[in-house]
Amino acid sequence: MECVTTEIHGDLARVIIDNPPVNALGQAVRAGLLNAQKQISHRPEVKAVVLCCAGRSFVAGADIREFGKPPMAPFLPDVLAALESSPVPWVAAIHGTALGGGLELAMACHGRVASGSARMGLPEVNLGIIPGSGGTVRLPRLVPMADAIALVTGGKPVGAEQALASGLIDRLAEDDLIATAEALARELAAQGAPRPTLSRALISGAGIDWESEEAALRKRSRGAAAPLEALAALRFAATAAANDALAAERGRFLRLSASPEAAALRHIFFAERAAGKSLKSQGVVPADLSRVGVIGGGTMGAGIATALLVSGSEVHLIERDTSAAADAQGRVAETLAASVKRGAVAPDKADAALARLTTGDDCATLAGCPLVIEAVFEDMAVKQQVFARLDTVMPDDAVLASNTSYLDLNTLAGLTRDPSRILGLHFFAPAHVMKLLEVVRGDQTGARALATGAALARRLGKVAVVAGVCDGFIGNRIMSACRRECEFMLEEGALPQQIDAAMEGFGFAMGIFAVQDMSGLDIARAQRKAQAANRLSRERYAHIADRLCETGRLGRKTGKGWYEYSTGRATPDPEVERIITEESVRAGLTRRAFASDEIMARILRIMQAEGQALLKEGIAESAGDIDVVMVTGFGFPRHKGGPMHMAATGVISSTD
Repeated sequence: MECVTTEIHGDLARVIIDNPPVNALGQAVRAGLLNAQKQISHRPEVKAVVLCCAGRSFVAGADIREFGKPPMAPFLPDVLAALESSPVPWVAAIHGTALGGGLELAMACHGRVASGSARMGLPEVNLGIIPGSGGTVRLPRLVPMADAIALVTGGKPVGAEQALASGLIDRLAEDDLIATAEALARELAAQGAPRPTLSRALISGAGIDWESEEAALRKRSRGAAAPLEALAALRFAATAAANDALAAERGRFLRLSASPEAAALRHIFFAERAAGKSLKSQGVVPADLSRVGVIGGGTMGAGIATALLVSGSEVHLIERDTSAAADAQGRVAETLAASVKRGAVAPDKADAALARLTTGDDCATLAGCPLVIEAVFEDMAVKQQVFARLDTVMPDDAVLASNTSYLDLNTLAGLTRDPSRILGLHFFAPAHVMKLLEVVRGDQTGARALATGAALARRLGKVAVVAGVCDGFIGNRIMSACRRECEFMLEEGALPQQIDAAMEGFGFAMGIFAVQDMSGLDIARAQRKAQAANRLSRERYAHIADRLCETGRLGRKTGKGWYEYSTGRATPDPEVERIITEESVRAGLTRRAFASDEIMARILRIMQAEGQALLKEGIAESAGDIDVVMVTGFGFPRHKGGPMHMAATGVISSTD
């Protein structure tokens, strides 16, 4: 079956791309487009062409099967040049998404029409590359340069209305997309020879402070090269002849395509799509998620409830008493309001979501919920009481989940008459924002419970990674090991601000000590206390964090932690340095200087070593899953690919 077909309707041709599922611009599509253009050029009765796509979307980008491979002829720039130089106008009819090469294809046409729900963008920087088929050259001839900079360097798509306002499209189809495109095609044909996009003048190319743009982008990119390369391509296009700009863009594209950054971003792209592989083969019907119970309305429980409500589920939230239940309802309302304020949820959708929330203080009222998620305080005794109560009031077919981030799921499951319906659903804070969901598989967790976890992740738009039972599962176990190693470096001579600066220089948004101050030092301390009974007497243990907690330094919430916050900003505190120095003496260690490279080498090696242990123990299903957890859950720089990818590529190995 041909993936590009041509239909003749009187004096109009309709070229249709049909390459499921997203009409990717693979080699067969490129060849089909070129062949269609040649055929039409021999049909004198054809006065204009409408380019459209079958299925749910316009061209949504390149064919992922060609990622990382040498380009195959015909090359997309040559195809676009042929369409743009056509003696009759081509009009792109865009529905769904037009991304990457798909938008470049549309921009090479002489006119563009989009449905109201269409979205358009150039997300190449998210894969470590830049547009390679004229995107940085044609775009600023259609939209103001400031808009082009935002679209190309940010990688985020825009909606149809914004595209119309900026000039990216010519017309918005209110009803019939094809009819609207045909009308525009006839108008262009009546004007004579079509005007190629490349022949247009730049729009508002002057007045851009390129140095300021670069400085701000460098800060946002945190070490990623592709956004800066994209900006440089646009800057060159602002003054160079179109053909020179096209050649320079293509050179950058090919060079970046072979870069380690692009390889890392391709790795995490595919790893996210492969994550939770075992969940996709359960072959059973999951629990109905139209009504879900949540126990615990604190920050995490409210976030989970918010995510469920926005997805369309009814939520029944249980707290310890009516006063706490009322507070929980208010917390959910505040969370929804904040989502509206930042543009993540429309006001009417937030109102409808809140109307689906009910609260109470009796677990027995959850009996009609096919799934219940426990999100109470991280204390085994408290969670045991909750699960014992749920086991008595919930029907046998209800799935029961715990949001525990460290505790033994098997212990909780052992309290119930049917451990097969128990699983862990470890959300990451804030639960309504973070995309990662660790689906924790207990020793006796059954297929239906796992299928329910997978269905929930899909419903909430989260990436699901399966973890076995151990202390901290995948992410928290690795980060616990990382924290220990960083505290060992403090004993040996480093300071918190030096370690944090090294991590930020590597590409983390925040260093590990600043993160602890934000979340609260008491959280990790509670975990250390729980582990104390199993800690070997000869095992190395740093007491610095315990001493900070003993003096009331619990982080931002107390005004002091690893840093001091009297000015509102994290400031190194001599008192912390004094405690660190005293602990170095107690440990019998001579303090020495640490370079940033050594700090990051130690951090990466411990992450990789712990990752290898997780694989060996069967806790993680793949190295790619570990990278997904670290990138999406803990801020590991995406353009580095994750610690296991770095180990596999020999950048830094745990066995160096």
